[in-house]
Amino acid sequence: MVDSPYSWHSYFGCLGMTELNKISQLNTFLVGGAVRDTLLNREIVERDHLVVGASSEQMLALGFQPVGKDFPVFLHPETKEEYALARTERKQGQGYTGFVCYASPDVTIEEDLERRDLTVNAMAMTESGEIIDPFNGRQDLEKRVLRHVSDAFIEDPLRVLRVARFAARYFDYGFVIAEETLELMKQISLSGELKALSAERIWKEMERSLAEDHPEVFFNTLHQCLALKEIWPELDALWGIPNPAQWHPEICSGLHSMMVLEQAVKLSRKTSVRFAALCHDLGKSLTPEHKWPSHPGHEKAGLPLVEKICSQLRVPKYYQKLALRVCEHHLHCHKAFQLKPSTLLKIFNQLDIWRKPEEFDDFVLACKADFRGRLNFENRPYPQEKYLHDCMTAAREIEAKPFVEQGLKGKAIKTAIERARQEAISQIKQSYNA
Repeated sequence: MVDSPYSWHSYFGCLGMTELNKISQLNTFLVGGAVRDTLLNREIVERDHLVVGASSEQMLALGFQPVGKDFPVFLHPETKEEYALARTERKQGQGYTGFVCYASPDVTIEEDLERRDLTVNAMAMTESGEIIDPFNGRQDLEKRVLRHVSDAFIEDPLRVLRVARFAARYFDYGFVIAEETLELMKQISLSGELKALSAERIWKEMERSLAEDHPEVFFNTLHQCLALKEIWPELDALWGIPNPAQWHPEICSGLHSMMVLEQAVKLSRKTSVRFAALCHDLGKSLTPEHKWPSHPGHEKAGLPLVEKICSQLRVPKYYQKLALRVCEHHLHCHKAFQLKPSTLLKIFNQLDIWRKPEEFDDFVLACKADFRGRLNFENRPYPQEKYLHDCMTAAREIEAKPFVEQGLKGKAIKTAIERARQEAISQIKQSYNA
């Protein structure tokens, strides 16, 4: 028994007594993540409810609103929380949608829980706080193990990504994936089933993982179970590709990418910045082996690969724009003090700091993450950040108005602005060299 995480009937205050009595008579349980997080003393983000012994007709008669077409899931008429009828599923076809669902009043709570992915997600809680745990989820919770409920796990390829995301989310709690579960994840990866997943579903899991405190665990897990090779081969290929030890004591490009992602998490809550940091070295996967450990031109070589994954997963436009900028210009950012004012101005123009200076902040943070995402570089200063912002501020202070007042027109105005901005950057550069 645990304390119930909410006052069950307080949700129903706005309903009439007749409806309240009928709803309260439903055999309802709190299930899944809400139970798991209650036992972990973790904040509950959403509550899912399971209804046993009822039919769709009964739910509709009580005012519940149906959701979707494939599963018997309903929204409560007042709270709008999800209530699902107990169901079983049978695999028929490819992908995570290739299931035949059976929902009937005779489906038991144990049968419903058995179809779930992990034992820690296959627990239910009664109104009084009693835990129903037919698959030892509570024991695995205490042991910090993510373990599949049954061999039916392999029927749903989406579970590979979900388990990897859970490994990222609960990394700080000490959770690890059970060896036998990881083996099933490998079987799914090798089966070709991951190709049946929609781009939207893959991106949703990826974006949610990027928002976690340890997204690198998500990608490391996918690499370990061979799934990353299927859904993002250009990123997966970076493991085993060496870098110059002078600048990359960690050597491996894949390891470096994960370390960069870790640093991006420390620097920004924006998933767009984290995604851009992850994409910055994709071009190294194209470097011929005879040129290793150097990677000349990897910045521009990576641009088509960034465009490919963004198109493939239908990544939001700003994510793509930022990722392309970081991929192409991260070395320029590192070498900022060595660049001529004219070169810096050219980069500022390409980054369009004039209209959206806040996007420049995201760019610099992703580049800073790249610099610090190396063994023993984690706490090194990055003075390029302040220098670039000082140069940008000075350049943006130059406006067209004074030149118009001088009587200049057309291209002459543009030329004068460019010259003045270059001079402003030059003065900042001299102040840093003084």
